[in-house]
Amino acid sequence: MDNANDIELHLDAERLYREEVFTDQRIGTIRRLTPVKSDGSPDPGRAVIFAGQTQILTAGGALPLGFEIAAGTLTEAVEKFGATAKVALEEMLRELQALRREAASQLVVPAPGAASSILGPGGLPERGGKIRLR
Repeated sequence: MDNANDIELHLDAERLYREEVFTDQRIGTIRRLTPVKSDGSPDPGRAVIFAGQTQILTAGGALPLGFEIAAGTLTEAVEKFGATAKVALEEMLRELQALRREAASQLVVPAPGAASSILGPGGLPERGGKIRLR
């Protein structure tokens, strides 16, 4: 796909939802996704979905956190928000730790003398810094 005109985007008329957003303007939001038919009328054959969103403040800035809440009503979704957010945060932290381990295992440490074989005799020229290649 060299051209953006080659991309075709189509909504699935069988999977439409009406979205409503509820917030306490402090901790986060809950989105209620109500299934609808292509004409906008309710689709009672599919379940309502509740999704929570919040932000976790880190040293690197705000990190968005989104998660589905297993609930049948808005009241139930509000009650389960905190516990579900905590589980989602724990899962995200486990995934980040796994990504760090994977990235660390992919580090390639050159063998002694490899710098001189790549850069020629003597390796890198020594400068005023404290790091030296030997």
